[in-house]
Amino acid sequence: MQGWERAKHLPFWSLKYVIMAKFRRRTCIILSLFILFIFSLMMGLKMLRPNKATFGDPFGLELLPVLHQQTRLGKDFDSQNNDKINSETNNKNLKSVEITMKPSKASEPYLEELQPLNYYLHVFYYSWYGNPQFDGKYIHWNHPILKHWDPRLTKNYPQGKHSPPDDIGSSFYPELGIYSSRDPSVIETHMKQMYSASIGVLALSWYPPGTNDENGENTDDLVPTILDKAHKYNLKVTFHIEPYSNRDDQNMYKNVKYIIDKYGNHPAFYRYKTKTGNALPMFYIYDSYITKPEKWANLLTTTGSQSIRNSPYDALFIALLVESKHRYDILQGGFDGIYTYFATNGFTYGSSYENWVRLKFFCDQFNLLFIPSVGPGYIDTSIRPWNAQNTRNRISGKYYETALGAALHAHPSVISITSFNEWHEGTQIEKAIPKRTSNTVYLDYRPHKPSLYLELTRKWSEKYGKERATYALDQKLPVS
Repeated sequence: MQGWERAKHLPFWSLKYVIMAKFRRRTCIILSLFILFIFSLMMGLKMLRPNKATFGDPFGLELLPVLHQQTRLGKDFDSQNNDKINSETNNKNLKSVEITMKPSKASEPYLEELQPLNYYLHVFYYSWYGNPQFDGKYIHWNHPILKHWDPRLTKNYPQGKHSPPDDIGSSFYPELGIYSSRDPSVIETHMKQMYSASIGVLALSWYPPGTNDENGENTDDLVPTILDKAHKYNLKVTFHIEPYSNRDDQNMYKNVKYIIDKYGNHPAFYRYKTKTGNALPMFYIYDSYITKPEKWANLLTTTGSQSIRNSPYDALFIALLVESKHRYDILQGGFDGIYTYFATNGFTYGSSYENWVRLKFFCDQFNLLFIPSVGPGYIDTSIRPWNAQNTRNRISGKYYETALGAALHAHPSVISITSFNEWHEGTQIEKAIPKRTSNTVYLDYRPHKPSLYLELTRKWSEKYGKERATYALDQKLPVS
């Protein structure tokens, strides 16, 4: 008798039992098969995943605030104990479980991942800042508020000096705080920032021993440390000679000789390879137009009474061009090139982007180096409150990129950046942070990170390096 036929003759309660038993067995079989299928599927997917995931950490890990914070810790560079440029992997213990994560790519990049430095990209650097810890007092951060040349206007503006640490002579506030240029860790950090920006050369603001600017003190004794720290990051150092008191052809000869004798053998001392193959030191001469071209000719022409040409102290001397007429004074004085310094488009003939192609053509005619100066913006109203008309808004980096684009369009020999850390005039690309006091709200780089201008510099440094290589051969410019 078939099973169903037998079941028909069973009592109702027995029939129900048989049906339920068959249902349970079938359900168990189906459930077992389903579990086996899921297990097999998971094992197969696991085998498809490579040992090292291409996309980094597991999806969603960066969304956990506590774990995300771990990627930001332990990144300070110990300049005293570590002389190697290392990228750090941060190992942190979280509730007795060891978590190892790499820093986010959005944070400061690994140094070894960056492109080589561009030695045709220079940045003006200032070492005149001081604080009580290293200098016994504040220097430059307490910059006086400068008076207008018209006394009638001066009375309409604040007077006196700034009072650090909350009140400083700047419209921005540095990430490093009110630092001293004598602090070795500050110098180290500055070199690291320049390196991260693919800047090859820093042009150090320099006064001869025993002299200084109106608001600072002499800093020539810092040059050896700056050279050492620069060399650690493969940076080079050139000199931006300031208009010290009574600067003339005779003491300029002595000072150039002093610099080359004292620092010329250091591996970080910058030399520019000329078209003739000679590698010569380079000196930027700020406010060169103050001295008459006849005086410069004594120093910079082969027939001059104080001639430095064809001597062990021969070099490339770069004059500051402010007005159009300065072109011919620069030629008469025997200079080797021009730079424009000011970061305010339209402020001077030289700093106006629209004139750069014309200036490059002039330089090519007379075998001069053309070095336009680009800046991220300009605001000096913290020390010149009456100078608002020359303020140039950064526009979240657009002003800087416009300047860099104009410079590249002129096919220059070198590009200079005004500046790394001239905080008084708001031209710094150094990291700045938001800060608010009871009296002041400082400007900052938001909505971007404090490293915005270093990152933009790196981008354009790489672009400039590639473009320069395409026209260097036609212009017979050095390429290495």
